[in-house]
Amino acid sequence: MNDLTVVTHNGNFHADDVFSIAALRLALPGFKLVRTRDTQLIAQADIVIDVGGEYDSAAGRFDHHQRGGAGARENGIPYSSFGLVWQKYGLQLCHGDENIVNAVDSSLVSTIDAIDCGHVEGVSQGISLSQTISMFNPTWQEASEFDRCFDEAVEFAMRILSRFIASASGSINAKAIVAKAIENADDPRVIVLEQYTPWKKTVHALSQQALYMVYPSHSGKWILQTVPVEPGSFDDRKSLPKAWAGLSDIEFQTETGIDDAMFCHNGLFIAGAESFASTMKLAAMALQDQ
Repeated sequence: MNDLTVVTHNGNFHADDVFSIAALRLALPGFKLVRTRDTQLIAQADIVIDVGGEYDSAAGRFDHHQRGGAGARENGIPYSSFGLVWQKYGLQLCHGDENIVNAVDSSLVSTIDAIDCGHVEGVSQGISLSQTISMFNPTWQEASEFDRCFDEAVEFAMRILSRFIASASGSINAKAIVAKAIENADDPRVIVLEQYTPWKKTVHALSQQALYMVYPSHSGKWILQTVPVEPGSFDDRKSLPKAWAGLSDIEFQTETGIDDAMFCHNGLFIAGAESFASTMKLAAMALQDQ
């Protein structure tokens, strides 16, 4: 890989070329990067990003500025250089999982493409990641060290891209774990997770019966949590017993008769105990409460 030469344009940079190089740094570590608009150097390069007026994935050409662009997604968002690079290398970066590739494209890549291509329908409101990347460019008051600033932006983008991939992978894997827990539940109203796993979207999608989730906390204690009526809501399908509100330690133990009960939030959406068995007892009591 050390013999590869990658070219992108010099001067002012944007999120699409920065993230394209970041993706290549993760996929093909060790290549030589040249930032130029010299047509001879572009022609000799192994991979060309965001310059050159050509899109040919097999030939390593990933530009979208030519007449007619470089195509668009089914939702109408056109491809910038980042989207084109992601189409080729995304599967490699996501360990062969097409679901992760698609999730990262939806949450990150397509937004950067939309902004770069001026596709207003695909642009979110507020300060964007594309704007953040642009701020790595030197201002008029600073020395015009564009290459150094570009390298800093790429390092930042590599970290961001890695975290988007990890987040997408975590969400997809969590869905499978929670779905299995719902399927295996002894009582469909109480879903037990062997470790904490993001569960709300999956529970709402797959179970109308689930009322409580039981899972271990990071400290090894066990948690009983209510299922909200919908993700993001503060209303629960079934709150914990009113008599538990705000109790902890001895007061909570006296109220429940469970000697290792720890607490119940005043909002009646979460409670805890030292052991799994005791937490399941709390769940059984909550189910019976009128």
